[in-house]
Amino acid sequence: MNSIFNKDFWKEILESVNSNGFRTLITAFGVFWGIFILVLLLSASNGFQNGIKRQFSGMSTNTVFIWAQTITKAYKGKPKNRNYSFNVGDGEAIRENIKGLKTISPRNRLGGWGGSSIISHDMNTGSYTVEADYPEILTQRSLRIKEGRFINHSDIKDKRKIVVLGWAIINELFEKGEQVIGSYIKIQGVSFKVVGIYEDVSINGRKNIDEQKKIHVPFTTFSQIFNQGDKVRFFVITGIDDVPITDVKEDIMALIRKRHDIHPEDDRAVGNWDFNKFLQKFTQLFIALKAVSYFVGVMILGSGVIGISNIMLIVIKERTKEIGVRRALGATPSIIRKQVLLESLFLTLFAGMAGVSFAAFVTFIVNLILDSKFPEGDAMLYNPSIDLPTVGVSLLILIVCGLAAGFIPAQTAIKIKPIEALRTD
Repeated sequence: MNSIFNKDFWKEILESVNSNGFRTLITAFGVFWGIFILVLLLSASNGFQNGIKRQFSGMSTNTVFIWAQTITKAYKGKPKNRNYSFNVGDGEAIRENIKGLKTISPRNRLGGWGGSSIISHDMNTGSYTVEADYPEILTQRSLRIKEGRFINHSDIKDKRKIVVLGWAIINELFEKGEQVIGSYIKIQGVSFKVVGIYEDVSINGRKNIDEQKKIHVPFTTFSQIFNQGDKVRFFVITGIDDVPITDVKEDIMALIRKRHDIHPEDDRAVGNWDFNKFLQKFTQLFIALKAVSYFVGVMILGSGVIGISNIMLIVIKERTKEIGVRRALGATPSIIRKQVLLESLFLTLFAGMAGVSFAAFVTFIVNLILDSKFPEGDAMLYNPSIDLPTVGVSLLILIVCGLAAGFIPAQTAIKIKPIEALRTD
């Protein structure tokens, strides 16, 4: 019985493939190129996805920012176009009534949305944004402490006049070599002690130097010194890992509208920016990129499969007499079919895995170039790689394509009648 583990069987297949090496090489190149493009596109898609995730590393992506805006609808005898403010009680109400939340951080800021304040140290002055925070904001933003510490709950409780500075402020307010930690700066004439220096490592922080020039103070200290009372400029709210903040965002805003006598259908009164929803768009983009990669790769691979099918038909025609002799000696149609399918599968897999290997080599070179030009991983393309699922899917596609390429030639081969084949010149 002819078995796929028979040495003579595979020797016969190799002899058939090598009978016209150049023709076989040209035909196999279509499969090689198709799978190479497919794997390379998938690798680039993985690299783009890794790059985006790296840019947002350190941030709580399951987060929504909400702030008060102008009320646009009259309600309960109160006119439209009126202004209102969040307060500390709103945060407590959200914490008590909305399930699935991890962190709620109230924030205040001097000036408007992009406002700033005059800061001085000795004879040096500058205009910088001052933000009032709780310690939890450190888990929600991509802030890395370079020196000293961040705000803690003791600072909040005792309303300490301390600040954490962005590293880019140092060269503008302090002399070269001057000790920063333990020194004092003045915010609107009030002295604050510097206890830490931070770096914003988010994608926005890396591209915008102004994000490295902010000053963070304890929320309670800010409220007392700058007469803010219990006002809150905006809230940074993060959901627990298995509850998308997008799913509870409407409940949060409905609670705010109820607490401030805002019409339930006034969607403009509470501003929001949903970080989780924003990232979902990237996820959809990644899915689309992979779909396009598969489509383009499979289309190119399809042309290679057609080439292999055609060359197998030619091979069958050239070996008509040989097939007739084998049939006359007792070879069954299943044996003939199996040999043709395995020849097609062998050729497809050999060319395809060569394409995968070459794609892996190209990806390796690209990674070396990216590491040399962007040592800190700031590029949008980061660590493009060929993972095991990609190799597994590629192998499955090759097997299907190899069998498909050999199906018609195999059917043609088993239809050859021994007597007619022996008469063939």
